Amino acid sequence: MLGVGIYAGLINPIQKVYIEESRKAIQAAEHQLLFSGKMDRFFRSSAPTDFIQAAKNSQQAVVFIRSLINIKDGALMGESLSSETGSGVIISPDGYIVTNHHVVKDADEVDVMLNDNREYKAQVIGNDPNTDLALIKIEAENLRFLIFGNSDSLQVGEWVMAVGNPFRLQSTVTAGIVSAKGRNINILENQGIESFIQTDAAVNPGNSGGALVNTKGELVGINTAIMTMSGNYEGFSFAVPANLAKKVVNDIKQFGFVQRGWLGVEIENIDDMRARKLQIPEVAGVYIALVTRNGAAYDAGLQSGDVITRLNGKSIGSLPQFMETIGTYRPGDKVSVDYIRNGKKASTTATLRNQLNSTDLVAVRKDKALLDMGFELRDLDSYEKSRNKSHGVKVVTVYRSSRVDNARIEPGYIITKANGKIVRTVNDILEAIKISGDQLSLDGFYENYPGEFPYKIELN
Repeated sequence: MLGVGIYAGLINPIQKVYIEESRKAIQAAEHQLLFSGKMDRFFRSSAPTDFIQAAKNSQQAVVFIRSLINIKDGALMGESLSSETGSGVIISPDGYIVTNHHVVKDADEVDVMLNDNREYKAQVIGNDPNTDLALIKIEAENLRFLIFGNSDSLQVGEWVMAVGNPFRLQSTVTAGIVSAKGRNINILENQGIESFIQTDAAVNPGNSGGALVNTKGELVGINTAIMTMSGNYEGFSFAVPANLAKKVVNDIKQFGFVQRGWLGVEIENIDDMRARKLQIPEVAGVYIALVTRNGAAYDAGLQSGDVITRLNGKSIGSLPQFMETIGTYRPGDKVSVDYIRNGKKASTTATLRNQLNSTDLVAVRKDKALLDMGFELRDLDSYEKSRNKSHGVKVVTVYRSSRVDNARIEPGYIITKANGKIVRTVNDILEAIKISGDQLSLDGFYENYPGEFPYKIELN
């Protein structure tokens, strides 16, 4: 059986790490592919691709990351320490580093070692599970860094290089070609954006968060996952495109979280039967199954049954490409949309919205009272209220070892009551904290989990 694994690193140099809950079984053919017929062979002599300068620059900008996690084993056992490793890419001279979310997830301490063996403590600035990206920072200056290249310009067959720390082998460089673009391998949960660059560059446990670089030495992707039967590299490696990664880390750096634009549609892939029925010339594009009333697409005149073929001039061949492209924009951005309706081509311009269906940038509240408690909150958007048939506010971030963390509250918790009073906005929580005595009582629920979850937070 073939599995898909995200690798956060190694607990020791010979033990492979496989995130079991992320394994996805896929159907494999019973027989090997057989070649038949005449095969014409054309050979062209050319100078070998030279990665020497690109490798030198990239090695200096790729770091080794070790995440330490305190695991609570109960009152009798106390705590144990878990260590996971991965890679990261320096993207600025003052110490900002992009890596994978799963490399630093739940870490109590993050250590970074540079290519010259200098070591630093890192701060997690923010993360985005929907793209499996995170931004961390070390206090350093005049660091060598990589600049983002244009991942849209990558061509299938183009040479690329992977740089990371597989099996704790520091600053390892491997090379391969771009095998495909816009791959969805179903490893990210919820509303994950998967439009991976597939390569055959050797990527193994410990490469996660490392650099995918072109022959110019530009960062064109963040190595994230492999597809494997053995648990190690077998020729199928996947990286988050640089254009998407750049937008995500810029948002995290500026706002602390990702400002994600929404077109307000439910979409489906196009197959041959649907293409014939809709009178479109190619089996490409995305089919609009539903348009959210008064959303961005609705106001732009898009309708159910339309087929989107281009966004801001970029061809859209599949759902992953659509998600990647929209994912590079913020609420308030204007996007030109080319589409086909009843066999005829048309175009319009949509102004993207946020999850609250406004063009404003979404605000995550970080009031001092909330940070003292150990969490960040935001109001529910209209879609969440409708879907859950509930009011409330959502927990966005929980700080480890804080009062909220000690109460065992998890991100994603929707608070509906505080001290028995209905909560509709974050201001209601702030008021409850202000008038609480020694304890704050919260009632609420988690999406996709049945029942209510009450918590009590000790304030002293």
